[in-house]
Amino acid sequence: MTDLMIALLVAFAVWTGWRVFRVDSMVRASFALMLSFVAVGAIGVLLSAPYIGVATVFMMAVEMMVMAIFMVMFMMNPAGLNPMVMVHQHRLSIGAGLVAFFGLSAAVLLSPLPSNPVAPGTDVVAQLGHELLGPSMLIFETAGVTLLATMVGAVILSSRQGRFGSADEGSRPPGLTEGGDPAGRQPEGGGGHGHHHHGGH
Repeated sequence: MTDLMIALLVAFAVWTGWRVFRVDSMVRASFALMLSFVAVGAIGVLLSAPYIGVATVFMMAVEMMVMAIFMVMFMMNPAGLNPMVMVHQHRLSIGAGLVAFFGLSAAVLLSPLPSNPVAPGTDVVAQLGHELLGPSMLIFETAGVTLLATMVGAVILSSRQGRFGSADEGSRPPGLTEGGDPAGRQPEGGGGHGHHHHGGH
């Protein structure tokens, strides 16, 4: 049963990884890549490496979510959801992919596997956690709080009510002088709608 589940997860990880380059949206690509990493993490858990597997899921899920949120916020293509070409330089991409595939396959098949079993009852996960996080716990905790603040800030900044007014009507920054023209670059067409329309093309 374990071998069957690993085979299914491998197939799912490869398929979702392939979908990253086939979907027509940066947001969809982010979620496809997140699913691929989740499958890889589950494989690690099944291979008796729960710490690495769970850490992979936690880290990559947060990273892909942050990436998707920033795509929605800042992409010229509105929300990163409109159709767009996700692959460029096709020949170079195919060549690099084949080289990476055969190189990794050769490393897996030709490298000698280690044979140093631990004693039964050894708390491997706790020892690995102390080894990795013991001197760096403050750094990891700080990074976690920073990522949380980033996600909250991204959601706030991408809300309907913009910094200088409603996003539906085109927000305008204040002028450098009282009653003067708004500061900064102005949307084409004189309003927010014209700018978004231009970005969609």
